[in-house]
Amino acid sequence: MEYFWQNIPFFCILLCIASASFTSIMPRKMARAACLFVVGSVLAMSILLCGYVSSYGTFYTYMMGHFPAPWGNEIRVGLLESITAIAFSVIMLLSIVGGIEQVAHHVFDDKQSLYYIMLELLMAALLAQVYTNDLFTAYVFVEIMTLSACALIVARSKGRTLVAATRYMIMNLMGSGLFLLGLTYLYGLTGHLLMSNIQQQVAVLAETGEHARALTVTIALMSVGLAIKSALFPFHTWIPDAYGHSTPTSSAVLSSLVSKGYIFLLIKIYYRVIGLDAVNQTRINDVLFVFGLVGIIMGSLSAIREKDVRRMVSFSSVAQIGYIYMGIGMGTEAGMVAAVFHIFVHGMAKSMLFLSTSGLIQESGWKTDFRSLRGSGFRNPIAGVAFSVGSFSMVGIPFLGGFISKVYFAKAAMMMRPAETLIVLLVLAASTILNTIYFLKTVITLYRPPIDGAANAPRARVKASFAVSLVCLIAANFFLGTFSQPIIEAIRAGLNMFA
Repeated sequence: MEYFWQNIPFFCILLCIASASFTSIMPRKMARAACLFVVGSVLAMSILLCGYVSSYGTFYTYMMGHFPAPWGNEIRVGLLESITAIAFSVIMLLSIVGGIEQVAHHVFDDKQSLYYIMLELLMAALLAQVYTNDLFTAYVFVEIMTLSACALIVARSKGRTLVAATRYMIMNLMGSGLFLLGLTYLYGLTGHLLMSNIQQQVAVLAETGEHARALTVTIALMSVGLAIKSALFPFHTWIPDAYGHSTPTSSAVLSSLVSKGYIFLLIKIYYRVIGLDAVNQTRINDVLFVFGLVGIIMGSLSAIREKDVRRMVSFSSVAQIGYIYMGIGMGTEAGMVAAVFHIFVHGMAKSMLFLSTSGLIQESGWKTDFRSLRGSGFRNPIAGVAFSVGSFSMVGIPFLGGFISKVYFAKAAMMMRPAETLIVLLVLAASTILNTIYFLKTVITLYRPPIDGAANAPRARVKASFAVSLVCLIAANFFLGTFSQPIIEAIRAGLNMFA
């Protein structure tokens, strides 16, 4: 029975991959039902796995087929992996449910089955990056996720999707190349691809000082590669088009999951492959720290200048990704805990923001400028409330997840040198003011009296799936803001299992 529980991660990944094969021959409605069933099943199994890991209080590794590396592959599961799988599954499920009707509107009928295939493959890639203990397997699924994400961008039948997908591929292939080059150098230095084996060899290299420069270059290549793929400033230029011109489900998934999957892999490499102390010795974390701080400010300034609500929400993601990299760049356990918690907070809030934005735009005659959005909060009440809650969370209003994130970032900063502490606190304060400017402006616009023809814009009845998804995401944001302590403790325990 114990072996059955340990196979759950493999079952989840295999179910997603296998279902993608069968979905290709299904009618679109059946393909949609199959995708929802698969993601729901993954969520249920992830919850069971989290209970299993929590009851044992430790991690485990499992060799698929019982063949040791390099002939076989290995899965490693701890508390952080299982919690992350639950969060990713919840966001994926609610993003699909909330955007079902929009998929039917934006994607050609004969392409909708393929659309759901891409979602299933992307889910498999996310889970593989969370669970795998083999670095090359992680790279393979990084590429699967890149291709699936590109297909999700180009799936929309109108708009600048081809331009957006092309820019996305150019930047992400550059990141993939750098990551693969770093992986190759690391294999040359250690002779291993299994994360635990690499960590042992890197520890020896760090202790003896042998190949110090080569190891620094290797870590830098892998860090920059994943930073490009996760859109850390200044590698964010593809974000506005990719997020702004995709279907609502695609925008929600891309902003909430794809970029976070790359960041989670980077954290995993720092802890499980290189070792956090070895990374700190190279000072690469200081570079990420600086670019994270700059990204927080520049992303917010870009959002303020935008006149298109979708691009404004897209640029806000640049600032929020900056928060995560700032926490990683602190190089401390407190900073990492805050960064991982913000991954969950931003994922829940950003999915809700993109889904609610689609409902507000629909009620405004499919216009995306702020002038046309006036009064849309009354025309679509659930979308207006959801956008307001997501905005307040990103600003840092108490009782919402974003407030807790900023508190823990500030607490982590207190453990740094005085000058660094002051810089972080000033950036957090400035970012809060900037977030308030563009998010509060938008929320006020939603509830201002409509003008011109906006009052007569065509109205669509709010679908039950859309409303249920937004209500669940609103509840998730309040849950993260009011019951954060157990989650924070679980993240801390999971990181300790990593180390």
